[in-house]
Amino acid sequence: MRLNLFLPLMVLLCFARSVSPAAAQTPDTSHPRQTLSVFLDCRDGCDFDDLRREVPYVNYVRDRKDADVHVLVTTQRTGTGGREYSIQYLGQGYFADHDHQLTYVSNGSDTSDERRRGFARVFSLGLTWYLMQTAMADEMRLQVDVPMAAPTSATAKQDRWNLWIFRVGASTDLRGERTDTSRQFRGSFSANRTTDRWKLSFASDGQSNQNIFTLSDGSTLKSTSHNYNVRAVAVKSLDRDHWAAVGSMSTGDSTQQNYARNSRIAAGIEYDVFPYAESTRRSLMFQYAIGLNRYRYIERTIFNRLEETRPDNSLRGQLNLRQPWGFTSVSAQYVSYLHDLTKHRMELNGRLDLRLFRGLSLNTDGRLTLVRDQLYLKAGTASDEEILLRRQSQATSYRYQFSIGFSYQFGSIFNNVVNPRWGG
Repeated sequence: MRLNLFLPLMVLLCFARSVSPAAAQTPDTSHPRQTLSVFLDCRDGCDFDDLRREVPYVNYVRDRKDADVHVLVTTQRTGTGGREYSIQYLGQGYFADHDHQLTYVSNGSDTSDERRRGFARVFSLGLTWYLMQTAMADEMRLQVDVPMAAPTSATAKQDRWNLWIFRVGASTDLRGERTDTSRQFRGSFSANRTTDRWKLSFASDGQSNQNIFTLSDGSTLKSTSHNYNVRAVAVKSLDRDHWAAVGSMSTGDSTQQNYARNSRIAAGIEYDVFPYAESTRRSLMFQYAIGLNRYRYIERTIFNRLEETRPDNSLRGQLNLRQPWGFTSVSAQYVSYLHDLTKHRMELNGRLDLRLFRGLSLNTDGRLTLVRDQLYLKAGTASDEEILLRRQSQATSYRYQFSIGFSYQFGSIFNNVVNPRWGG
């Protein structure tokens, strides 16, 4: 009988101790983790190897689901030719709902090393709050490098270039073997000025190609082609968030497209459903333009013309999304000549980079164009040489390209070590 009473009493005692207020209310003062696990999501402009050297005190993981903080980096070009990095810090798990954003802007004259160091500095500062919740907080100190006072004369108003940025480039490509030689020359020039209200750009580029082939009978075949283009664009902000107007002019030539001279003047308007300030993460733009084209051809066209003037108009829509699950871009464009609406072109472009689940990513890219506007086609039949060497555009009703692929990665979740030996 005593044993029967003793056992229930022991069970009740153990249960009472397990749920006692003292045990239930004892706070856990230890840090939830030793350091952070970080997933760096940057498709353009980031040097991951350098970052792992400069910021070695966090764990870099291969999959965002293993991370305490998902760092999403999007970039866009600035008017000076530099790059603006929008750095989104997205807390996960223990840090859920703790999100914030920083911005780093590099100059167009910065070296790659200066860009890397500048980005690493801002990247690490953005992790400070999260690191303070880990054991790393005991090792952290604040250090501020105070620069010497800059001379007051170095103000934007006294910029002798008035915010204009110029670039000049030239290159050549020489290749050859016993029966085949080729030469290619390229040149370019651009001038750009960007402010909140105006974006002005002027650019020109061109190239010349020469190929010489020795055929089986000992004769030689020489192929030459060239093209150049000069264009100027002015974009005016009509408000802060959604509207803009554009005007453009261009002129050029193209051996392949039978243009001795191809000139165009156009004006248009743009509306972005989302504010321009969100363009690095999402944008939905609609553009309409109307233009006047003046064509002068190298040889008479299939419409029996050596020159003509034609008005046209175009409508274009584009959606861009850059989110933690990946990136997508879809655009559709319709262009038609106004003198004959049957002469038109429709184009659909799409790109999708999607993280399906841990380690598995899907990548697709495609373009489909319905072509009904080839006014420039040369009369007569192209020779075999012109077709094989692509010296003359051919009549077509469509063009397409499509690619699809996937990648799967598994193994250790960590990605911290950099070893550059034998090519990395």
